[in-house]
Amino acid sequence: MNYTIRRGDTLSALANRFHTTVGALAKANGIKNVNLIYTGAKLHVDGFDRPKSPSAPAHKPSKPSGPDAPSGSIVGGKIHATAAMKRLAEAGKQVALSMGGYRGQGWCATGVSRAVSRALGLSVHGNGNQIDNNLPKSKFKQVHISLAEALKIPGLILTWERTSSTLGAKYGHTAITTGDGRSSTSDFIERDTLHAGGRSGLKIFVPI
Repeated sequence: MNYTIRRGDTLSALANRFHTTVGALAKANGIKNVNLIYTGAKLHVDGFDRPKSPSAPAHKPSKPSGPDAPSGSIVGGKIHATAAMKRLAEAGKQVALSMGGYRGQGWCATGVSRAVSRALGLSVHGNGNQIDNNLPKSKFKQVHISLAEALKIPGLILTWERTSSTLGAKYGHTAITTGDGRSSTSDFIERDTLHAGGRSGLKIFVPI
């Protein structure tokens, strides 16, 4: 049968649900990046234990739609850093250095909003856990990838619903990836975002 991928699904969770493996799902559906699947795409989930007929055509996933549909920055299932994304990453660094440097000031959403305005000419309002709902849907797409992978790509916007700090527990946190695999920026430059503990409700958005 074909399963329609829903928001929040992961390949590992689906593999467990359908009593198969991530590798088998990826192979059967031509998925190169097991951390990147698309909401609305069709996933072939049965017949993994049966050998395929030599004459059977390879299954190709349906064209994805919804929040993870391909855009100028998402090609062939991979996110490519566009000029706009690089501008956003650079603006994020400049804003962070002008606000808190390497120490947080509790104004993460302000830092991200300023960088978005400077790099993309867009006005985005809200605190750390509101920005995800206020990003213009015509300008940003949500993607479902791991934080580790996101940090390797410049110019992605990260939002968390909650963090372990007093302000973060109420307002969440938001930041922009630098693309170095470790750091992100908001009202300050966070050197090791990957290992910042106590955060939950991560969402990742790519400019399009």
